[in-house]
Amino acid sequence: MAATVTSTATTGKTWDGGNEPMGASYGKLMMWFFIMSDALTFSGFLAAYGFSRFKFIGTWPIADEVFTHFPFMHGVEAPMYYVALMTFILIFSSVTMVLAVDAGHHLKKTKVAVYMALTIVGGFIFVGSQAWEWKNFIGGEFGAVETKGGAILQFVNKEGERVAVADFAAHLPTSRVDKTRANGIWFEDAPALPEFTVQEVAEGLKANPDVLIRTEHINAKKQKIVLSREESLEAIKGGALYVKGANLEHNEYGHKLFADFFFFITGFHGFHVFSGVIINIIIFLNVIYGTYEKRKSYEMVEKVGLYWHFVDLVWVFVFTFFYLV
Repeated sequence: MAATVTSTATTGKTWDGGNEPMGASYGKLMMWFFIMSDALTFSGFLAAYGFSRFKFIGTWPIADEVFTHFPFMHGVEAPMYYVALMTFILIFSSVTMVLAVDAGHHLKKTKVAVYMALTIVGGFIFVGSQAWEWKNFIGGEFGAVETKGGAILQFVNKEGERVAVADFAAHLPTSRVDKTRANGIWFEDAPALPEFTVQEVAEGLKANPDVLIRTEHINAKKQKIVLSREESLEAIKGGALYVKGANLEHNEYGHKLFADFFFFITGFHGFHVFSGVIINIIIFLNVIYGTYEKRKSYEMVEKVGLYWHFVDLVWVFVFTFFYLV
């Protein structure tokens, strides 16, 4: 009697979502994986910024005194106004992206194209605004003196208002030559000469009794400490270098790490926004050409929308850490 072997075969779907675990397609699932990993990266950067900020909280620059510029309004104090406008534009672009995704669900090609175009415009405005902020941050406005210990000495009048070094610095008859090939010096490597020497700043300070020095230290009222006239004349003796604006080595606004973190984190986020704009343009062209209309699916718009919302959300945290806290 032959033995009968019965085998049980699994039939039906392996996952409840079929070949789409959790009801999401492979592409959307991979986008979520990327977003989670990128979120951890930004979290690490912002955590490092937070630790450094509170370690040097007594000398950290005050954002309201750093980001005061507004386009076409030179000399007008507008603390945080333009940064707030940038944030609004980016958040509004997230709204237009939501509308594009919704229009895609209803297979409305024209509306998808219009809302994606608005999203792209918003992204370009934000990237351009961030570049403009970098230009002003790097260029500076008032100038300061860095001491031998790395501290920053800023200059104010008796009312506590900032005074530009160029407005009071003396012009001494000194011979200074930039060590560049244009001046016939190619065998020595040296940084470009600053606009003023510390001696010129010190002499100008002595000749202007209304000018005082403000240190980078913050008092209990969250204000920079202003020295007396005698203390100012004594403090300038420890000056080592005139600085204007900010770079990775020197920073007229306060602690050097502030500029380092600003360039790295906002630059990293700006790269994400620029990448998102490029991807949006590619998807927009596909929408115009009818690629997704033929597929009867605008899932690609939804996937790039997830990335765009993530970029917007990250900026909310960057904005909070750098500009508000």
